[in-house]
Amino acid sequence: MSATLPTPPTAAPSRWRAALRVLRTDRVMLFSLALLLLLIAVSVFAPLLAAHDPAALTPRKRLQGMSADYWLGTDSLGRDLFARILYGGRLSILLALLVAASSVALGLVLGIVAGYFRRLDGIVMRLMDGVMAIPGLLLAIAMVALGGAQISTMVLAIAIPEVPRIARLVRSVVLSVREEPYVEAAFGMGSSVPSVLVRHILPSTINPLVVQATFVCAAAILTEAVLGFLGLGFPPEVPSLGSIIAEGRPYFQRAPWIILFPGTFLALLILAINMFGDALRDRLDPRLARKGRN
Repeated sequence: MSATLPTPPTAAPSRWRAALRVLRTDRVMLFSLALLLLLIAVSVFAPLLAAHDPAALTPRKRLQGMSADYWLGTDSLGRDLFARILYGGRLSILLALLVAASSVALGLVLGIVAGYFRRLDGIVMRLMDGVMAIPGLLLAIAMVALGGAQISTMVLAIAIPEVPRIARLVRSVVLSVREEPYVEAAFGMGSSVPSVLVRHILPSTINPLVVQATFVCAAAILTEAVLGFLGLGFPPEVPSLGSIIAEGRPYFQRAPWIILFPGTFLALLILAINMFGDALRDRLDPRLARKGRN
C-alpha cells in the first residue's frame, strides 16, 4: 500500500513580484522611486562622479559658468559646484536616515508605553505635549548652538521634534489593537505581556511607521538645509546644500547657478521623498487602497 504524498500548497507570489506589480500599476510611486534612487545613487557615488575635490580652492576660476571641466560651474572661491552638490546631497541623505531611525525608535518605544500601560499614558503624553509646544526649528537652533555642529548633535537636534508625532501615531495604533479579540485570546492562552507586544501589537505599527519615516526624512533634509543657510550647520569646509545656497546669495545676479542648481537638487530630493511617502501611504492604508480600486 503506497502512501499518498500531500499536495504542496500553491506558492504565493514573492514579495518582489508583488512590489514589481505595484510599481507597474502605480506611476506616481514608480516615478518618485526612480527619481529618489537616482538622486541617492549620484550622491553615494559622488567620489566616482565628481572630477574635482569639493574643497579644492581655485580662485582664478571663481564664478565660472558651465563647461566641460566644471559641469555646473564654480562658486565664489572657485570650487566645483557639481562636486559640492553631490557631497552635500550625500550628507543630507545620511543625516535624514539617522534622524528617521533615531526618532522612529524612540517614538515607537514611547508610543507603545503610552498606549499599552495606562498609568504611564498621561505622563508620556504630557511630556510629548511639552516638546511639541517648542517650535522644532527653534529647538534645533538652540541645541546646535549649545552642542556645536557635529553629526551627533545635528541628528539629536532634528530628531527630538519629530518624536512626539511618531509617539502619538504609535499610541493611537496600540490603543485600537490592544482591544482586538486575538490579543485577548493570546492573554487567555497564557502569553506574557512582552510576547503580546512583540508578536501582536508591534507588527501593527510597522506600516504607519514606514510611511511616517519617509516624511521625517524629508523634514530632516529641509531642516538641515535651513540650519546650513543660517550659518548654524556644518563647518564651511563641509559641503552642505543649505550652506552652498547661502554662500551664493551675494552673487545671485552675477552667477545665479550657485543657487539654482543646489536649490533644484534639494527640491527634487524632498519632492521625491514626499511623493514616494504619499504613494506608499495609499498602498499600505486599506481604506485608501479600497477607494483606489473602486
